[in-house]
Amino acid sequence: MDAKIGITKENRQVVSEQLAKLLADEYILYTKTRNAHWNIEGEDFLSKHKFFQEQYEKIDDFIDRVAERIRKIGHYAPATLKNFLALTHLTEYSERKNDSIGFIRDLLADHETVIEFIRGNIDPVANDHSDAGTSDFLTGLMEEHEEMAWFLRAHLK
Repeated sequence: MDAKIGITKENRQVVSEQLAKLLADEYILYTKTRNAHWNIEGEDFLSKHKFFQEQYEKIDDFIDRVAERIRKIGHYAPATLKNFLALTHLTEYSERKNDSIGFIRDLLADHETVIEFIRGNIDPVANDHSDAGTSDFLTGLMEEHEEMAWFLRAHLK
């Protein structure tokens, strides 16, 4: 059944395509953060192991919220690893040591990429595609990523 929510079918299609890219980015970032949690080594193992767990738990919530936003505007969320890898702006893996600094730099770069992607979509989603709800959703999600990036960045000082 077609969603009759005051947004044209064409606009909902464009917005859902952007959200699908964001969902892919979130899923890849989640996986990379889990990798950090599982594979961290070094004298700060325990504190970073717990820190990365807090981070991936937040991203897990983001994944669900983005997928549900796609459904709310009448589309299906991509839900395969193949789709995620085709849609993401992030690299799946980078060579580095399994120490906290290596993981933190990698994850920080990914959060910043996600923040820039979200920021670039907030106004077009609202103004060009008449979807204030998704624009507001994106603004809140961007702010959460900004906080996570700040926490990562603070470890590098």
